[in-house]
Amino acid sequence: MIVIGEADNGRTALSQAIKLRPDVVVMDISMPELNGMLVTERLKQECPETKVLVLTVHEDKGYVQHMLKCGVSGYILKRAVVEELISAIRTVATGNIYLESSLAEKVLGNYSHKHSVGESSAHGELSARETEVLRLTAKGYGNKEIANKLAISTRTVETYKGRLMEKLGFRSRVDIVRYAINRGWLPQPGENSDQA
Repeated sequence: MIVIGEADNGRTALSQAIKLRPDVVVMDISMPELNGMLVTERLKQECPETKVLVLTVHEDKGYVQHMLKCGVSGYILKRAVVEELISAIRTVATGNIYLESSLAEKVLGNYSHKHSVGESSAHGELSARETEVLRLTAKGYGNKEIANKLAISTRTVETYKGRLMEKLGFRSRVDIVRYAINRGWLPQPGENSDQA
């Protein structure tokens, strides 16, 4: 890994990330000038290919869910050991989602119980292409990246995503991530996914 930039406030973080286009940005939520939520939202609009890993003291479920909706690929607490941070960076760099296990339990809660009844039949209604889009979205890829991988237009990706969200009754990316973890498409929270 090579560190190519750093910033001590949100405004600088955003401009540096847009200028340097790193593979992964390690983002705090509490920063002066612009908070990490605003920086992430703007960064994902400008550089959708850049993965964002949140490193913060905030472990409230609301923060985690909001940041996942903003498009982050991982969320880890500052109390984590260095090895876990390195593993998280490598995980998101390879296109996977990383949620610290204690946070995953808060965010996912009893998701399996709530969604186990109609889930398999709903999944059966998805087309093969919708399933591909669902998997890639769950892994943290943006619409443009998915379009490139599947050799289709961004607008077509948006159409597939809209259809699958409607079929499964999903409202956000958080629902997609939960669904993918529940189906075993992503590493279970707390598993070491060191693929780099």
